[in-house]
Amino acid sequence: MREKKNLQDLNGVYVFNVAEREDLDRPTARLIKEFECIEEKFDNDIGSKYGILSGSRDNSLYSALWVAQALLRKGSAKTADKRMLLLTNEDDPFGSIKGITKMDMLRTTLQRAKDAQDLGISIELLPLSRRNDEFNVSLFYAELLGLEGDELAQFQALAGERLKDMKEQLRKRIFKKRKIRRIKFIIANGMSIDVDTYALIRPTNPGTITWLDSVTNLPIKSDRSFICTDTGALLQEPAQRFQSYKSEDVMLSVDELSEIKRIASGHLRLLGFKPLSCLKDYHNLRPSTFIFPSDEEVIGSTCIFVALHRSMLQLNRFALAFGGSSNNPHLVALVAQNEIISGGGQVEPPGMHMIYLPYSDDIRHVEEVHADANTIAPRATDDQTKTASALVRRIDLKDFSVCQFSNPALQRHYAVLQALALDEDEMPEIKDETLPDQEGMARPGIVKLLEEFKLSVFGENYEDNDLTIGGTMTEASRKRKAIADNATKEYSKYDWLELADTGKLKDLTMAELKYYLTANNLSVTGAKAALISRILTHMGK
Repeated sequence: MREKKNLQDLNGVYVFNVAEREDLDRPTARLIKEFECIEEKFDNDIGSKYGILSGSRDNSLYSALWVAQALLRKGSAKTADKRMLLLTNEDDPFGSIKGITKMDMLRTTLQRAKDAQDLGISIELLPLSRRNDEFNVSLFYAELLGLEGDELAQFQALAGERLKDMKEQLRKRIFKKRKIRRIKFIIANGMSIDVDTYALIRPTNPGTITWLDSVTNLPIKSDRSFICTDTGALLQEPAQRFQSYKSEDVMLSVDELSEIKRIASGHLRLLGFKPLSCLKDYHNLRPSTFIFPSDEEVIGSTCIFVALHRSMLQLNRFALAFGGSSNNPHLVALVAQNEIISGGGQVEPPGMHMIYLPYSDDIRHVEEVHADANTIAPRATDDQTKTASALVRRIDLKDFSVCQFSNPALQRHYAVLQALALDEDEMPEIKDETLPDQEGMARPGIVKLLEEFKLSVFGENYEDNDLTIGGTMTEASRKRKAIADNATKEYSKYDWLELADTGKLKDLTMAELKYYLTANNLSVTGAKAALISRILTHMGK
């Protein structure tokens, strides 16, 4: 590096100091702005485009490990997580060094890394691949990190995703598996145990809005008062309710109403057991809650819980219980889950899932489409089923997981907050992962299958069938047909192949590009770049 900044006064190491250690846990807007300025300053003043140069005895990697180890020397490894993150696009830092000098640098650097690891400091590598050049971990960093065999192969396979995953996590609030509360599980004849409940899946909301005073900028507290309709005076005594009964108003206090409405005590009360086959998937009203025994207050809770847990697993039964609050009493099914262990450790803990069941009032039966018994319901032909199956197989989402999709509204909320906090002029662009893959759906193979499916269901004149209702063309259908006819007419005026080959599609307007898309029954949504890409894909270019 051209500029050095560290307590050891070593060449090639620049330390970015943070005034308050707490700022690293909760970065302030000022810290983020200062760190963003480092990028420009690094290119101009601090950094160098070259790594460890031949003919020089300066080993910047060794020095960086030494400085980082010195910064992490305080604190015990039992109470603090000490890590070094190496971000580099140089897979062979000593590649330009030859002979004994290279061997000496390799030996001292590896020994320095081993010393740091012996002190409880973990070293992680985030490789940055160069364009058209894969990062080869086995050249040097595999030995530094102690990767061998399957670990090395697994690291190389996931190396490109590590930094990407880290960046995607920046706008996600990470919640640990949090405990909701502790409840009493009443089994029978006065026998009860304590269990802790944990939330596995809960919707993530942007957060509540705090109203501030326009003058003092302090939070405003809301207060509610009752005013007498006759006198207009404030009522000091607690409000009372009444219920009309036989032309008389029966006065009820708030406490009396609460006592009348109290159905559930807040405890979980066992009702019995049923076979697991009686529990259907559609009985689940909302995400389940995980329960686990606790011996903190009631000694022996774990022993009783384990006995029930093992018996339910052996007999393939679930426990039916009643619980909840007075405002929201509910039936629940307790389904035992066995412990799952893999080579890396525990995957799923033993315990029970509390599944919230519907009441009979909550069940909605499926309405029959054909009430007349003499009416024959339409059935798909073998050809229609075959074309539909081919389409489904072609658009199959491989390795699908809900964890791949972020909430676009929530991501935009965080992006706006970030822009406001950092006083940025432009709002960052947020990628909506829930939007359909327009380019993928426009591939010739998928378009062909879609046309075959339409043809098998509606026949050759399926467009006419769609445009008419009771034999009469609707107004919306007339407009769509007029647009399609005009697009077909205008489409013939252009030499689309020549425009694509000469790169002049970008010179056309959005309306002109849509002539091609409409004439070829392609989607017309998206930005100009997306339309051009869709046209080129359809042409096979």
